[in-house]
Amino acid sequence: MRSSGRDLGLLVALSRSQAIARRYFVTNGFDGALAMLGLTMGFEVADDVSLRTVFNACVGTAIALMMSGLSSAYVSEAAERRRELRELEAAMVTDLGGSAHARAARYAPWLIALVNGLAPLVMSMVIITPLWFSVLGLSWPLPVLESAIGLAFVVIFLLGVFLGRISGVFWLWSALRTLAIAAVTALLVLQLPN
Repeated sequence: MRSSGRDLGLLVALSRSQAIARRYFVTNGFDGALAMLGLTMGFEVADDVSLRTVFNACVGTAIALMMSGLSSAYVSEAAERRRELRELEAAMVTDLGGSAHARAARYAPWLIALVNGLAPLVMSMVIITPLWFSVLGLSWPLPVLESAIGLAFVVIFLLGVFLGRISGVFWLWSALRTLAIAAVTALLVLQLPN
């Protein structure tokens, strides 16, 4: 098991997947959180929409974002990795088919696609937790839709904190920037006719 962990570490290092996966996690996680914020805010300004309808729309959107993230990242990363491997083979004038570089070129797109697809799904599922409770018939201590909107702001704030930490920028400024984007999104949705 230790050997396979070392192999995975080598493949991640060779493919430089860690930084790419981190970017995809933030980018698609942010997309998922903003999509849930937009949906819940849109339903908040709408008249008489059942919580089950809100829940189904949010889960459907989360699934679509996951599938989009999985497929788009895999297709683009697989093409990039094949190109990089061909260029390396041309530079070394040798076939690298059985090498660690070739394995990294095969596995990196899967890892990146997994992160890219799961990020919006996980963020979305966290945000709609109050809706889960409602649909399952469990009690939630606060208004359900407003709680989901609040959770969206919390998730977006935390993504900003994470961005600040990895970029070396003061975390609060980074978090406030992402919160400002969320606030503008919410204000735009509030302009919809109800």
